[in-house]
Parts: sequence; structure tokens; C-alpha cells
Amino acid sequence: MSDQAPQEESQGDPEPLREPRPMIERIGLGFIAALLAVLFGGVSVASWSGGEPFLAVMAGVGCLMTLWVGVLTLIRG
Repeated sequence: MSDQAPQEESQGDPEPLREPRPMIERIGLGFIAALLAVLFGGVSVASWSGGEPFLAVMAGVGCLMTLWVGVLTLIRG
């Protein structure tokens, strides 16, 4: 006979309820993302005109990704 209790299947912790951010916070985060996207865009333009295409492309990708996250922040909350 075994003295061990049967092991229960662990379901893991349930995900906590996710509440959307307040609208003022979403607008603020979107503004910060837009500001950073402008800075990335400026670096991209300056790099391209300075003859650094790799840095220009990388900064352009950073600009697009920052805009994407900013829009998602406004939409999803």
C-alpha cells in the first residue's frame, strides 16, 4: 500500500482579470510613442542623407514599430 496521496493535476494559476487602462493614460502613452517615432524618423533621415543606409533602415524600422505599438496602446488599452 502506498502512503502517498494522489497528486492533483495542477492547472496553474488562472490569469488575473485584465482591466483596460484609463483613456488619459492611453493618450499619454500614445503621445510618448509618437514622439519617439518622430525621433527615430529624424535619425533615419539624417542617416540616409549622411550615407549610412543600414542605420537609416534600422531607424526606419524602429520608427514603424514604435508607431505600431502606440496605435495598439490606444486601441487595446
